[in-house]
Amino acid sequence: MEKYPLGELKLIYRALHGSLSRHPELLDSDFLLHLQNHLQAAANKEGVDLSNHASWDAWLGQEAGSCEARVQNRQVWN
Repeated sequence: MEKYPLGELKLIYRALHGSLSRHPELLDSDFLLHLQNHLQAAANKEGVDLSNHASWDAWLGQEAGSCEARVQNRQVWN
């Protein structure tokens, strides 16, 4: 993962994460797990509070929403 630009990795992560409801098999993807771990380590080095979803979203370059809004928009998967 280190050989790819961070901006590209963030873009790929946003695209994959945004596709989870249409492709739930991604949840079991080793690639997505490794990508997320790599990005979280990079964010942590930059001082991002990973327990704060809005901070994580903002660092990834997507709209930062509150946890309350996330819960309201949450979908149940079967």
